[in-house]
Formats: sequence, structure tokens, C-alpha cells
Amino acid sequence: MAHVTQRRLSAQPNAGKPREIEGRNLYLCSPDYMASYARRFINAGVRLVGGCCGTTPDHIRAIKTAVRSQAPGGSRRDGKGSVAPAVAVPSAPVAREQKSRMANTLARGGFVVSVELVPPRGFQADGLVEQARRLNIHGVDLINVPDSPRASARMSALAAAVLVQQQAGVETILHYACRDRSLLGMQSDLLGAHSMGVRNVLLITGDPPKVGDYPDATAVSEVDSIGLANAVSRLNTGLDIGGQAIGSPTAFHIGVAVNPGALSLDEELRRFAYKVEAGAEFAVTQPVFDAADFRIFVDRVRAHHQIPIIAGLLPLESLRHAEFMANEVPGVRVPEAVVERMRRADADGRAVEEGLAIAREVAAEIRPLVRGVQISTAPKAIDMALGVIEAVGA
Repeated sequence: MAHVTQRRLSAQPNAGKPREIEGRNLYLCSPDYMASYARRFINAGVRLVGGCCGTTPDHIRAIKTAVRSQAPGGSRRDGKGSVAPAVAVPSAPVAREQKSRMANTLARGGFVVSVELVPPRGFQADGLVEQARRLNIHGVDLINVPDSPRASARMSALAAAVLVQQQAGVETILHYACRDRSLLGMQSDLLGAHSMGVRNVLLITGDPPKVGDYPDATAVSEVDSIGLANAVSRLNTGLDIGGQAIGSPTAFHIGVAVNPGALSLDEELRRFAYKVEAGAEFAVTQPVFDAADFRIFVDRVRAHHQIPIIAGLLPLESLRHAEFMANEVPGVRVPEAVVERMRRADADGRAVEEGLAIAREVAAEIRPLVRGVQISTAPKAIDMALGVIEAVGA
């Protein structure tokens, strides 16, 4: 509008898009985030700035503080007298094959193997690093570092990933959850991660706190994984979340999660399409226990998207483990036939062997459909992960 009129412009947005939470519509946009947009509005030629639905006194106070130093007229006028906003120019992103070893392998059509290692509950990471070294010796390409899975309190995933890369010499995939951080904190974390050599990131919304060790804790959740993918894609063009130049563009290799066993596959694929549009370059699935259903999922994905799929695999350790995964982990589908196999094996005292056999069978069946596997095991069950790797011939 500023390009085509001399009239004064006002901008009074909602405090973000409302979310329905327990029957109430809540606006989750923070005062600081809204204030950052107030500055952008003024730079674009706005003369009256405020807020509409969801705006609180704290939002107005933050806006006032942000714009106090912004003199009206900060925008420039073009030769025709129209207001032209001063906008930072995006930089050309780093070519995918230059971002990381994983990115290079996938760009060349190769296959990658990742093993998930959960950070410790305490501060001592020697065991984690030693496990990563052992996996590296056996040819594992990547260590996948989850971010406080199931809302548990653990060592920082970022710190653990850096320790693994520096001390074990193996590349990592850093899970990064939106649950516990503001947008400003996310940007700071990610820029710091990049400076320490972390390139592969798996952007997730995060499990709600009520499923974890501290059910009364609150989530920040200013954005979900789609919004975070947009923000990281912006960093990859040399611009921060507010559209300001950061110098050289980052080279993050952006991954997202996708769930083949979602109750509503149509809704899951709709959100997946948004993630791809936001800049996702690879996807990691929830654990797969049914190769036939997974084939249907892959066919539907390939009809619209060509980004590499990394299949999640999880060797079951016992009947209890199988029943837990089937009944208490949202979004994971364990066929009754698999549970029955584990029931019979558990009665015979060979549940671990049967769980590994099931994972190997699934791995062999889905190998032609995917560009990699991510294997999750218990912290001390590295041998099970290596057993699954043999089945995919990687």
C-alpha cells in the first residue's frame, strides 16, 4: 500500500493466529514477537501501530518500547514520492550437497543410517560419547539426538550433539523442539548450533508436558514445527526471524517428522505438505511396524513430494514394550499380529530375539522404499541397532 498512496497507514494485527486449547481460543504470540513486527510495520511506512484480537497490555507495552526509538519517516521514498520499505535482501542459500555429509549423501541418491542416542538425565556424557564412538566404528552415518523426548528432563540435546560430533567424530541430527522455547530463544540456539558445526536439524513441535515427568509444567510453543521450518529457511537465506540481515546465510539441512500411522492420514499429509513448502529437505518417520501400511503411506507421499524419507525402526524388547507402544504412544501403530508374536516369544523367554527379528523383517521390506533408516533402541542395546543395520545391507 505504501508504494501507491500518500495516505497514512495503520497496522493493528491480531496477536497471532488463535489456537483452540481445551475448548478455549488462545492467542500464543508473545509481546516481544509482536513488538518485532511493529518495528517492521514502521519501516514499511506505517504511522499508526497497535493490536487487535488477543492483544494485552503487555503486548502494547512491548510495542511502545519497541517503536519509541523508531522515528516516523524511517522508510525511504522512491523517485515517484511513494514510500518504499527498507527491506533486507535475501542471500542465495548454500547448495544442499554442501551443507553436511548427510545432505551430500542424500543429494547424490545415497542411503543413510542413523541411530538414536538419548541424552543422559545427568550431566555426565561419557557413556553417550562412547556409544557414539562404537557405532561410528561399525559404519553408522549419523547419531540422532532427541530433545527431551516425551517431555522428560534431560541434558540439552544441543550440548549432547556437539559433544558427540567433537569427541566421537560422527555427524549428528539434532532434534529441536518448539515446546520449551520462544522464537528469540530458538534463533539464538540455532545460530549457536551452527557456529559449533551442527548442520542437520529435525524440527519438531514436541510432546506436551503433561505426558512427561513434570505434568504441571507449561509449554511455550510460540510456533509449531511448520513455523520453525519457515524461520530456519529464512536463516538459510541470511535473514533473521524479523527479516533483518545476519550476514552469511546459515547452511542448515532441514528435517521434519511425519507419522505414517496417524489416525487421520489425510490431516497428517496436509501438515506434511506445509512442512515441505516451509523448506523441509528430508523427513523422519515414527517407528514402523507394518510394512504394508508404510508402502501405502510412501506411495501417497511420492505422488506430491520428492524429499527423502528416513524410516524409523524400533526393535521391541518385551511383550510389555510392545503393549506400551501399541496403546500408550500416540501416533504409533503396532499391528495385533506383532503383539501376538511378542506374546508367544515372551512366554518362551525369547522376546528380545523376536523383537529384533520383527525389526529386521520390516527393515528388509521397506529398504527399497526409503533413503535411510533411523534406529531407536534402549540406551544399552547397541547390539540390537547393529542387528537391524545388517538387515538393510547398509
